[in-house]
Amino acid sequence: MEPLEPPTPARRRRVLPVLGWAFIVLLALLLVVPLVWPVPDVPDAVEAADLAGPDSRFVEVGGVTYHYVRFGEGEPAVIFLHGFGASTFSWRDILPDIAERRQVVAFDRPAFGLTDRPLRGEWEGPNPYGLTAQADNTVALMDELRIGQAVLVGHSAGGAVAVLAAARHPDRISGLVLEAPAILAGGGTPSWIRPLLATPQARRIGPLLVRRILSGETGGDLVRAAWADPSAVTDAVIAGYRAPLAIRDWDKALWELTIAPRPDAPADALGLIECPVLVVAGTEDGAVPYEDSVRVAEILGARLATFEETGHLPHEERPERFSTELYRFLDELETGFPS
Repeated sequence: MEPLEPPTPARRRRVLPVLGWAFIVLLALLLVVPLVWPVPDVPDAVEAADLAGPDSRFVEVGGVTYHYVRFGEGEPAVIFLHGFGASTFSWRDILPDIAERRQVVAFDRPAFGLTDRPLRGEWEGPNPYGLTAQADNTVALMDELRIGQAVLVGHSAGGAVAVLAAARHPDRISGLVLEAPAILAGGGTPSWIRPLLATPQARRIGPLLVRRILSGETGGDLVRAAWADPSAVTDAVIAGYRAPLAIRDWDKALWELTIAPRPDAPADALGLIECPVLVVAGTEDGAVPYEDSVRVAEILGARLATFEETGHLPHEERPERFSTELYRFLDELETGFPS
């Protein structure tokens, strides 16, 4: 067989323009097609009010209508901030118990539950999906509910919001309970990729990807994976997590949360915390490593409550033990911590 001859200069001059045009056409398709591709709405979408329960309440804070539940009385109130993908439903086994002796409030963070889901251009002032705005709006919610002092119980990403709220408003926060706090690893979308995810193309495709991941069987698998024993997750629990996925624009709002700015790093705020802190962590946590929670407790000089054979959701997997640890912390706030 005769060896192939190298391409002649004339042939190269013919091939290179073709490759160049092929690249330009491909790039144009990538840029244009997402903008014209039809994006279907959420099937059979409903409004948040359609899913409200008998204890549901709504209040406007920072231009956003927040959904919350409130039980009991007295101060400091205990305010619960759920993690990513959750809602007030996540605290279902904790609120009735704590409300027997304390005032408790749980609310849905923006992009979750029944709280309003404004889209780009629909809000004034700070981006309500940003952690800093969420921290400030937590205290603004306290103002609306006429709560002077509160203990914040923050799970996972809710723990990051709680830390920022305590750092920015130390006069209003009496104590922190940080459960599997998503703080040291940074959490959220890396800053370098957010500009790409905020392009018009990504804003159209992203919600579809989010919808595909969370609304199908994969969404249920993610909930089960958060437990040390996935078989303990009932169909009722999966249904409770999925219920808000029927709300109009939930997927678009979740994308807004994904690309929201994070100017204040929760890890940097740890050095500003002045109030007492309890850290709760499961040894089998696959989302926030147990070692991260240990490190947060060390940085803050906080007591660490270790839940053996427990995953990312101690308050759901071991609700009685969680209530006991929370009551112990609340009692110590009143009577003083052992030396």
